[in-house]
Amino acid sequence: MDDAATLIHHPMIDDTSPASKADPTIGPLSTEEPAAHDAASAATHDVRADFSAATSGDAPPAPTAEQVLESLLFASDSPLSAARLAELAGFDLTAMRVEQLLEVLNERYAANGASFRVQHIARGYQLLTLADFAPWLTKLDKQRHQSRLSGATLEALAIVAYKQPVIRADIEAIRGVACGDVLNRLREMGLVKIIGRAEIVGRPLLYGTTRKFLDVFGLADLDELPPMEALSLRRASAALDETRALRAAAGA
Repeated sequence: MDDAATLIHHPMIDDTSPASKADPTIGPLSTEEPAAHDAASAATHDVRADFSAATSGDAPPAPTAEQVLESLLFASDSPLSAARLAELAGFDLTAMRVEQLLEVLNERYAANGASFRVQHIARGYQLLTLADFAPWLTKLDKQRHQSRLSGATLEALAIVAYKQPVIRADIEAIRGVACGDVLNRLREMGLVKIIGRAEIVGRPLLYGTTRKFLDVFGLADLDELPPMEALSLRRASAALDETRALRAAAGA
């Protein structure tokens, strides 16, 4: 498709318009200056009028077919066929016309030095970054992967949040499985930290949550945690409280 550039014509100031008549009360030697001043004032008024009309809140131009196709590709997580793009975009587009417009978009991206292109993959089209940027995208993907919490990790984190300060043995008593690796992972992520040692035999480490934990979950403080009744940890937590009481009695 040939891109036809649309030129917007701006009217030039007419500096050949006749000057205003001279004031009869002014002598003949001073008639040129007022006339020139009046012409300049009229021209300035015309410019202001044009600017006012251009900025008077008129509705912006409607999106073009290219812009709509671009927005669809940008928002889609999976490839879209030319036929599907034509159906979604409207404009009475055909699949062939969509393919032509996508070529125009790619030409524009290349001309502007963009880091992405419309790629034809899996019998469809998708907006993808160029291979040259893979090293940076790999770092981002690694960061996203590291920030994900598995179900087991979330469960251990919830126990620490509600029962802190808590020792590892108590966390494992609730979960029923070893959780050393999970606790190490939570510490690496900055969500859990060691806050001391328990005053029991062996003086095991005590775990608690961090400030980052509050930030990640949008909490001002631990008082904003939802009631434990809303979690499946309630029964296990009651059993843990009983175990702690027995441990304290034995220590006494």
